[in-house]
Amino acid sequence: MNKDSVLEVRDLSVSFDQRCVLEGVSYTLRRGETLGIVGESGSGKSVGTLALMGLLPPNASTTGTAMLGDTNLLTLSEQEQRTIRGKRIAMIFQEPMTSLNPVQRCGEQVMEMMRAHSNEKCGMRNEELKARTIELFHEVLLPRPEKIFDAYPHEISGGQKQRVMIAMALANDPDILIADEPTTALDVTVQRTILELLRQLQQRHGTSIIFITHDLGVIAQVADRIMVMYRGHVVEEGSAADILRHPREPYTQGLLACRPPLDSHPHRLPTVEDFMEGVSGSEKGEERREQTIPNDDTTAHSQPLISVHDLSVTYTLKRSLFGRPLQTLKGVDGITFDIHEGETLGLVGESGCGKSTLGRALLRLIDHSAGSIAYRGTPLDQLSHHQMRALRPKLQIIFQDPYSSLNPRITIGDAIAEPLRVHKGQKGSERAIVLELMQHVGLQPDWYNRYPHELSGGQRQRVCIARALILQPELVICDESVSALDVSVQAQVLNLLNDLKERFHYTYLFITHDLSVVHYMADRIMVMQKGKIVENGTPDDLFRHPQTEYTRTLIDAIPRIP
Repeated sequence: MNKDSVLEVRDLSVSFDQRCVLEGVSYTLRRGETLGIVGESGSGKSVGTLALMGLLPPNASTTGTAMLGDTNLLTLSEQEQRTIRGKRIAMIFQEPMTSLNPVQRCGEQVMEMMRAHSNEKCGMRNEELKARTIELFHEVLLPRPEKIFDAYPHEISGGQKQRVMIAMALANDPDILIADEPTTALDVTVQRTILELLRQLQQRHGTSIIFITHDLGVIAQVADRIMVMYRGHVVEEGSAADILRHPREPYTQGLLACRPPLDSHPHRLPTVEDFMEGVSGSEKGEERREQTIPNDDTTAHSQPLISVHDLSVTYTLKRSLFGRPLQTLKGVDGITFDIHEGETLGLVGESGCGKSTLGRALLRLIDHSAGSIAYRGTPLDQLSHHQMRALRPKLQIIFQDPYSSLNPRITIGDAIAEPLRVHKGQKGSERAIVLELMQHVGLQPDWYNRYPHELSGGQRQRVCIARALILQPELVICDESVSALDVSVQAQVLNLLNDLKERFHYTYLFITHDLSVVHYMADRIMVMQKGKIVENGTPDDLFRHPQTEYTRTLIDAIPRIP
């Protein structure tokens, strides 16, 4: 083993019940370097690193070698793995909420890691462990470390939970840190701070990092070398500069091309499939998309589809013994805007700014405390429950997580048909309608009887889109509907939403924290901060001439490929 190498993997293969999901993967990780592993979901990125950690399920089998010094990680017993895992190799998982124990305080979870995995610290008293944990919280730039030490995971933000996970991973000074999609669903500003934090910690501790992601824009910010994976194989490997500037493989070219551009509005985004089939981005995506921005002459004499005036939504955080509000929080604070028929209005801002609260208030899924919402001039807050139910087919929403939005016990055909049965009383005659809509959204007809777990994330999101559109709505609220998808699947879904808009003349409120996506999709953009609209305008004007420091910060935080 090379003296500059900390890990050497040779011919690593992983199978589940005799089905090979990773085949012949080889790479070397050098001391103090960041190796980026990139590819779509299902490409084998995470499986290979889980094999190193000894975290594969019982039905998995591995071949090859993974040498950490003189130790082959693939041949260790579970007891031997425990002496390595968390001490010499640590992992930051994608979703911190499911990785942290919800009934245990954050500080105690980090202390538990030190007790369990470091003989050197086993004899430390609780006071010393607490001091070390708070020191780690300071190091990962957590605000109010003493308070977060005593907080439960649900009491802190997503970015703060991810920092707790990083502190836990660093607790025993590991040689290798595996970061598995650590920024996928985070805001661009939080994402940038997490990436900068990992760089600083690496420089301080000399840790080697394996950074797994599907986004080459993120990889460009952190990686020294890049390994591109496709269907369980390494298709390309080299320095970050070479891979990003001169990709040789069509798959890598597709991953680079399908990210929404910031300097143009192509009619369609190129997809990975286009490049794999030999269709270049210039052939598929160069045509400029026409925007449908309503001009002053038309809007002055036309009624908006949705009109919002001075809207506020207030949450009660604390009540007295007799139910009187003692502490409140304004999730939406005095917002006024219109949405015109046929346009896509983008709503962008960081998590917690009130975007989703506003979207749900428009549909009366939550109550507003002040202001008014009108649909084609009809005040929604004056409608009875029965009247509102009759109007709901015209106002639909697509949620962020397609898996939790679908009932795992019913087939996708029944899931798509359910709104027809509820709102229009159709039974037995809806199959033809569902099959036609499935074809429109790119779902195979023979998938009608499949269950959600049998589909990929992108396919499940198409089911959610079909379910929202089957009632032929006029307004569709897309609430972070592509934020957790691979960039390649994201491009497919964005193309689909635009195709459906052109075909059926939908109006979209597109809620996201990703400015590159909203720049591509929207005709107008509103920027939201702390419950207020701080800026609005066309995508090009907003990106070229931002009027507020907050908007400039969001734009500067977008990952860019040099």
